[in-house]
Amino acid sequence: MNATEFQGKVLLIDDSNTIRKSAAVFLQQGGHEVMLAEDGFDALAHLNDHLPDLIFCDIYMPRLDGYQTCAIIKSNPRFSSIPVIMLSSRDGIFDKAKGHVVGAEHYLTKPFTKQQLLEVVRAFGPAKKESK
Repeated sequence: MNATEFQGKVLLIDDSNTIRKSAAVFLQQGGHEVMLAEDGFDALAHLNDHLPDLIFCDIYMPRLDGYQTCAIIKSNPRFSSIPVIMLSSRDGIFDKAKGHVVGAEHYLTKPFTKQQLLEVVRAFGPAKKESK
């Protein structure tokens, strides 16, 4: 499989400018359109207009954290089928379980590599949903 199979829209929500920039480069190199948001409120403001195919959401952010952001996305029928991948520097079972409870499909630990990021996109993007 090559990384360009997905070629969809990815929303990346993270309060770290470094993570946003590096992940955007990785995703763009994989052929994906990338939208960036620096927190949950910023993401929710853009969600309706851009309707992404996949969302990466940092857990620990100011104002509206990733768990709250994911829960809001999943509670809206228009967005509930969009896969949400939680991002965190913590790799604990509690963080992963809480992400699952609010509706996240997967959990990716930071720092991540380009390969890890694109593997998650392949696993949860529209091409994967269509092949089921």
